[in-house]
Amino acid sequence: MANLTITIDDELLKRARLRALERNTSVNALLREYLEAFAGAQTGMVARKRFAALARAANSGSGRKGRSWSRDELHER
Repeated sequence: MANLTITIDDELLKRARLRALERNTSVNALLREYLEAFAGAQTGMVARKRFAALARAANSGSGRKGRSWSRDELHER
């Protein structure tokens, strides 16, 4: 596991430590969770783009070439 050094204001670090303590965690753990979510966001975006491409390639749905419904069919109960 790699180490990361950042420079922040002393007062900011003090407030962050207090907030982390309230959550029964550490500033280090909070930063690690944030970076994991931040880095993982790219993976989610890639997955959404891939899904959209697959949906377009499937050539199905109710678009121009797909099935159409009447108003009565849509509101049928």
